[in-house]
Amino acid sequence: MKNVLSLALLTALTPLAAAQSLNNLRIMAPASPGGGWDQTSRAIQTVLQNENIAGPVQVFNVPGAGGTIGLAQLYNAKGDGNLLMTMGLVMVGAIQTNSSKVDLSRVTPIARLTGEYEVVVVPASSPYKTMKDLAAAWKANPGGVAFAGGSAGGTDHMLVGLLAEAAGVDPKRMNYVPFSGGGETLAAVLGNQVAAGVAGYGEFEAQIKAGKLRAIGISAPKRQPGIPVPTLKEQGYNVDLANWRGIVAPPGISAAEKAALVAALDRMHASKEWKDTLATRKWTDLYLSGSKFDVFLKLEQSRARKILQNIGLVK
Repeated sequence: MKNVLSLALLTALTPLAAAQSLNNLRIMAPASPGGGWDQTSRAIQTVLQNENIAGPVQVFNVPGAGGTIGLAQLYNAKGDGNLLMTMGLVMVGAIQTNSSKVDLSRVTPIARLTGEYEVVVVPASSPYKTMKDLAAAWKANPGGVAFAGGSAGGTDHMLVGLLAEAAGVDPKRMNYVPFSGGGETLAAVLGNQVAAGVAGYGEFEAQIKAGKLRAIGISAPKRQPGIPVPTLKEQGYNVDLANWRGIVAPPGISAAEKAALVAALDRMHASKEWKDTLATRKWTDLYLSGSKFDVFLKLEQSRARKILQNIGLVK
């Protein structure tokens, strides 16, 4: 009876009180220092501490296998209500392509935070002025129109697979050239080694503004402020994809612990410092917490699996 009353009391805490109860929080960035997950983790750390939402907050790195090594460690930390892990669409794909024994059904979803929409670019000298121009050539010769992007099975690859379907091209016949980093993708496009490149807008922004690349489509649901690029949807291709990042916790934490973590991130998201961080880093706000993120994550896992099956990367 006493335990039931204690749980009821914890659950009844206001979001403010629940969030303020967080101490010694640790955030795992399941990648090497400097990348997107690491940057996101350290931004969260800074705002949580500066806003007195939680403290102290430690960030640590567990790189490897598209985040699935870190995911396995998170799963083994069952019941740890002071541990969080940054993750995103890249991990959703890596779980499939790496045949990870641990998937995201084994974690506790907390919140989706930010995202970046993908752009399709061609060299400034390219004969393809629009996505329709590129799609027509692609449909006529699927293997002859090469796309450069990030690692196989990643967000860039998924977008090209979705585009292929929308353009009437068999995704299994498309010519996708994977690179380990955005710099290599950029060099391949600028060097006319491929017909087009795909990455987050930030990877190509400088070269687009310099007139060396032409952006012919962005994977956002609507036009984005400050990005003068037409959406794929408005050009007749029903494709919408964001390279989103989110936060999950280990399995087995209590309802009260999950509520406290969600409340902490809700407070962080509402803070001026977080809004300033988004603006400074040019991150798109895609915040979704609690049960809404639970539903989104299930749908996104199913969607990613279907895309990767169509491409031929998973069975």
